[in-house]
Amino acid sequence: MANTKPLLLLTDLASTVDRVPSNFIRPLSDRPNLQQLQSSTASIPIVDLQDPNHSHIVQNIAHACRNYGFFQIVNHGIPEEVVSKMVNVSKEFFRLPESERMKNYSDDPSKATRLSTSFNVKTEKVSNWRDYLRLHCHPLQDYIHEWPTNPPSFRDDVAEYSRRMRGLGLKVMEAISESLGLEKEYIGKALGEPAQHMSINYYPRCPEPELTYGLPSHSDPTAITILLQNEVPGLQVLHNGHWLTVNPVPNTFIVNIGDQIQVISNDRYKSVLHRALVNSEKERMSIPTFYFPSPDAVIKPAPQLVDNDHPAQYTNYEFSEFYNKFWKRGLSKETCLDMFKLQN
Repeated sequence: MANTKPLLLLTDLASTVDRVPSNFIRPLSDRPNLQQLQSSTASIPIVDLQDPNHSHIVQNIAHACRNYGFFQIVNHGIPEEVVSKMVNVSKEFFRLPESERMKNYSDDPSKATRLSTSFNVKTEKVSNWRDYLRLHCHPLQDYIHEWPTNPPSFRDDVAEYSRRMRGLGLKVMEAISESLGLEKEYIGKALGEPAQHMSINYYPRCPEPELTYGLPSHSDPTAITILLQNEVPGLQVLHNGHWLTVNPVPNTFIVNIGDQIQVISNDRYKSVLHRALVNSEKERMSIPTFYFPSPDAVIKPAPQLVDNDHPAQYTNYEFSEFYNKFWKRGLSKETCLDMFKLQN
């Protein structure tokens, strides 16, 4: 029998049930097809960031952004030791006793450091098979004092990873700018002082993975997201009407275009729908780093990308307005962008 006793966190519930509780079950029309999963493993493009021919990097990124909205990066410069410490301390955190983890719990999306479950428990009708620890990371000194102190190395390990990812994110955004024919600083300037958040996603083993999602289909409200996933597959990307499973490749990160780049690029690049599946045999972890505009940044199509053949597709808006709508709306609808679309 399913245990429907309400628990704040999924991690502790998951180990006690042999059926998926009813509040996690998706409608019939919106469930993963796990048979299709076996046959859908095509690769998204891989970009070598240490290719000596810089124009080659830019061309490859342009191709990936136009055709996939996703790409993988190798030779990214983040030491393996930094990555493995990040992964290990994240696992240790989710293995702490519930009472210790719950010191960080909040269901308030505006809190800069919080442990929570699903996506937004206040607004959603169906829960997602995920717990997550959300951290604001930049500027570090503004937030690190709120981060967990247990495991003991948590702040040091996560801060080092976060600093390295800051540099990588800015470098990737410069290359994306160039790939659009803009100055390399264009996107960084358009975002104001880019904010950086991180989410440590923990997807416990699920007794009936065909009934639920770790995260349902959504696009990211970010400029870009850079994802580290462990060795258990689960990420799927919508490509030409089919769901591609992105199999983990050691020592790579996955980059995806977020909604803000879609607007800045005036629809040349698309923020692509993606989702997370869960697994009956193995727990899965993923660690996305999110790069956002500052709240008061005004986001709009780059003027250089607007002309008679490419009229502006979006109204100008303050990013804080977009982000508030995103959290209130949740993942029940696939994208927030249509609320800012101009009717040409």
